[in-house]
Amino acid sequence: MDRKRENIFVTNKDMKKLRNLLSSGAASTRDKELIRDLEDELDTAEIVDFEQIPRDVITMNTNFTLRDLDTDKLRTFTLVYPQDADILRGKLSILAPVGIAVLGYSVGDVIDWEVPSGKRRFRVESIIYQPEENGHC
Repeated sequence: MDRKRENIFVTNKDMKKLRNLLSSGAASTRDKELIRDLEDELDTAEIVDFEQIPRDVITMNTNFTLRDLDTDKLRTFTLVYPQDADILRGKLSILAPVGIAVLGYSVGDVIDWEVPSGKRRFRVESIIYQPEENGHC
């Protein structure tokens, strides 16, 4: 069953680091709409301690599989900060449209998101590694 979450989960540590990233000006050369999208997501997020984050939620540095529902392609990514991004190695920047889209979503969630090529639908298929689950936060 397809579902779309109303609120996303973000750990308080990730929230602080992401707010610092946005306020640092490091992202100022990026597309202002992407920055606004991330700010909007953070503004509506449910902030929790790392111990309380559900184990099937994508947090920063989570390795996960994502299915493009338009093409049925399955890809594996790790959600990272911009300085660590390398899409060829599956390291997806939080400032990429899909990176913003997946933050805080859970296995099974369907995400409708505008990307440069148009509106796309993705489903979170699995979490391979989540730092909070493994005490690495």
